[in-house]
Amino acid sequence: MSLTDRDHFVGDLLAPDIAEMLDAKLNSTARDALINLLPVEITDVLLALEHRHRVLAFRILPRNLAAEVLALLPEEDQDHLIEELNDAELARIFDEMAPDDRAELFEEMPGNVAAKLLRLLKPEERRLTQVILGYPPQSVGRIMTPDYVGVQPGWTVQQALDHVRKHGRDAETISHIYVINDQHKLVDHIRLPTLLLADPQATVESLLTRQAAFLQAHDDREEAVRAMERYDRSSLPVVDRDGVLVGIVTFDDVADVAVEETTEDIQKMGGLEALDDPYMSISLPRLMRKRGTWLATLFLGELLTASAMNHYEVQIHQAVVLALFVPLIISSGGNSGSQASTLIIRAMALGEVTLRDWLRVFQRELTCGLALGLLLGVMGLLRIHLWQWLGLADYTDHYHLVGLVVGISLIGVVVWGTLMGAMLPFLLRLVKLDPATISAPLVATLVDVTGLVIYFTTAILLLKGTLL
Repeated sequence: MSLTDRDHFVGDLLAPDIAEMLDAKLNSTARDALINLLPVEITDVLLALEHRHRVLAFRILPRNLAAEVLALLPEEDQDHLIEELNDAELARIFDEMAPDDRAELFEEMPGNVAAKLLRLLKPEERRLTQVILGYPPQSVGRIMTPDYVGVQPGWTVQQALDHVRKHGRDAETISHIYVINDQHKLVDHIRLPTLLLADPQATVESLLTRQAAFLQAHDDREEAVRAMERYDRSSLPVVDRDGVLVGIVTFDDVADVAVEETTEDIQKMGGLEALDDPYMSISLPRLMRKRGTWLATLFLGELLTASAMNHYEVQIHQAVVLALFVPLIISSGGNSGSQASTLIIRAMALGEVTLRDWLRVFQRELTCGLALGLLLGVMGLLRIHLWQWLGLADYTDHYHLVGLVVGISLIGVVVWGTLMGAMLPFLLRLVKLDPATISAPLVATLVDVTGLVIYFTTAILLLKGTLL
């Protein structure tokens, strides 16, 4: 049983017992049963309860645990709980939440609700939340937490350790201790084991390597994913434009970003707008709109295919056998283009490919397209000859020319589809757009029209004087 399945199992198993305890007014018993679970398991128990039981169960949780659970609940369920709680309850819970979790929650709320909840916070908690909300959406500043431990370079190791003991409980993580100067600018970082094993009378400065990796608060949050992977760190410091340490980003926040960004890219590449919400949470009208927009766009594109077929109506009438291979030709071009675009978009997302690599990619894809086109062309040529010889089909007395048309067309279409699929993401990146919007269905649609032109042009050249 996977961890996710286990969480749902715990929720389904305990929910009836918790509901029975609440109905019997055994709140303390229900509370004891809940606090022995992990926050994610409590979340699943709440989601398995009816709404009235869910509110009661949430209210009996200790406020620090309630803050963790609220951050884990789906947005719709968060809204329902917030509506049921009074101002005093909300103030206690939101004061306990991590600033980055609180800011993320406020960001998803209507402006008037967020403003009301901000006023309920303690002044310092309100300031921290407003600082995070002040950074652009989708930036590193929006996912950072200001809860870290900072020490001065002139302190002794003993002073630094005393400071960690005093303030470490309030920090998001103490795996790395951040060294800052009098202007609060980042100097370096020290791993906690290094600090623990050092001479207590040594200075912090003597332990520094001055090779600290850091993020800019205004960077795109995808940069945090790449940096965390590159430096293999559980947390990274975040500085403003003046080098002042304003917070840290931890691996759990980066993991959430990675999941969201990957999900968004996959949805876009599948030929629809990013859903923004979980599949089961998004309303049906919004789901239809996000899918329908792209479907309508792709439909209009495919109308060009119908126009191309109409343009070659005379050739199709003269040699009906040509129509048999139209699906083969356009699907091969679309598939090769979809493959190339998927590979390049993912390579761009991982930082493996940049704009300056376009020529190398062009050369690689040209070679790859020629090889793959030749492979499919030979397969198409052999298939036509084999079926003709075995009597499984009649491709006319000029079947060898028909096979040659199909084979050459496949080479051209696959090369063209591969190059288009590979180069379009570069074009979008050049004009500052998201390459993921080049969806596989869109590439296939664009290649369909040109594939027909290549196919029938080849047929006219090779079959002139015979079938045409």
